This record gives sequence, C-alpha cells and structure tokens, in this order.
Amino acid sequence: MDREGFPPQQLEWDQKLWWVHVETLISLLKGYQLTGSEESLQWSKKVHDYTWNRFKDPEYPEWWGYLNRRGEVLLDLKGGKWKGCFHVPRGLYQCWMIL
Repeated sequence: MDREGFPPQQLEWDQKLWWVHVETLISLLKGYQLTGSEESLQWSKKVHDYTWNRFKDPEYPEWWGYLNRRGEVLLDLKGGKWKGCFHVPRGLYQCWMIL
C-alpha cells in the first residue's frame, strides 16, 4: 500500500530493475567526477558490488533483469519486450569512460 492506503500503481513497485542500477552507477561516478564527493564514490562502490553480485548471471555473461526486494532473481529471462541489449553495455561503457 502507498502512504494513502491505496495499492501501488506500478507493477514493478517491489522489484529491483537492472537499468535503474546501471544508471545509478553512471550517476554516482559522474557525481564523483564532477564534485570529488567521497560520499558519491563510496555509494558507487556499494551499488557496484551489489549490482555485480546480484544482477550478473555467474554462468552466462548477461544480467538478470528483475530481482525481488531480497535481491533474488524474480524472472529468469534475460531479454524481452523491455529488457534488451542497451542499458548494460551503454552503462558499463560510460562508467569505463569516467574511470
């Protein structure tokens, strides 16, 4: 329920999504690059570790798209209508360029 007691509108309200995490990595690294904020750097390390430990399939080189709130794979598909081959390589490339 939301703060007004209504059910959530978004279907993925309780999920952790691959694209949100990769975009967060980019944002935190850019924040560090532009400001030198140690807090941004520390958060980027935390998000990096979580993302690589939870989203990356250890057997096949692709990321899971959807995790539950406990960080467990929710859907074992790695591609579909919404999860394609855009966010992960683009995001990793941008992180690499910043570093």
